[in-house]
Amino acid sequence: MGEVLTVVTQVGILVFVVAGMGAMGLALTVEAIVGPLRDARLVVGVLAANFVVVPLVAVLAAQLLPMDDASAAAVILVGCSAGAPFLPTLAGLAKADQATAVGVMVLLMVLTVGFAPVVVPLVLEGATVAAGDIASSLVLYMLVPLALGLLVRARYPALAESLGGALKRASSAGLVVGIVAGLLVTWREVLGSVGSWIFAGTALVLVAGFAVGWLVGAGRPADRTLLGLATAQRNISAALVIAASLGTDTTVRTLVAALVIPIVLIVAAGEIGRRSADPAAGESSASPP
Repeated sequence: MGEVLTVVTQVGILVFVVAGMGAMGLALTVEAIVGPLRDARLVVGVLAANFVVVPLVAVLAAQLLPMDDASAAAVILVGCSAGAPFLPTLAGLAKADQATAVGVMVLLMVLTVGFAPVVVPLVLEGATVAAGDIASSLVLYMLVPLALGLLVRARYPALAESLGGALKRASSAGLVVGIVAGLLVTWREVLGSVGSWIFAGTALVLVAGFAVGWLVGAGRPADRTLLGLATAQRNISAALVIAASLGTDTTVRTLVAALVIPIVLIVAAGEIGRRSADPAAGESSASPP
């Protein structure tokens, strides 16, 4: 039964990623995605937040908290892996700009392919990072569906409009199936991790990521929440690829973080979106999150 649920989890997440990227491409244009990345201040801030501040927080958390080796390694891997296909979904829940979300997501994912193989072995002894393994999933499951969607949108706008809704529904269904099946597969590992410091370390990375991302958006008030979510949500797929080289315990701890982070951010993004749609709530939450 466990093997079946594992396959269901993998298929669900794959459908979520591929259909979601395709739907984004069908709804957007290349100009809309690339436009925000012409803001040099935004790009520098996003890169510093994701590839300097958050990794440093993760390394410090692993050194200062009384973690076991597997938990410390998992926190470092999560902190050093930026960019995730989950970001456009969070942007939709938070009522943020999805074109900016896709642009930032692609930027972070591409640079993680070069960053992780260089930095992770320096801070985590024994870690083996194959850039090709990370890049192959990035290209095949994320960039190709996005590019195909953009092409269809540019050449056949009517078809893009009719397909977009179906792909969004498929992506949402895949996410639900993937998370539920993942919880059913890993509930023993999650319960077994209760009492360990993996939750505290993951929480530090998550909170620090959101805070520094929010600060990066000081010059773009409309994008502050999005940039906070973009920095808090880590690239769990890349972290798991690397964790496999460090043994079962590290992989299990990384899986725990892989479940905690998106669930917390789904709730947070949904609440932010609800408040932004409610003028009364928006006035009472005008201060920084």
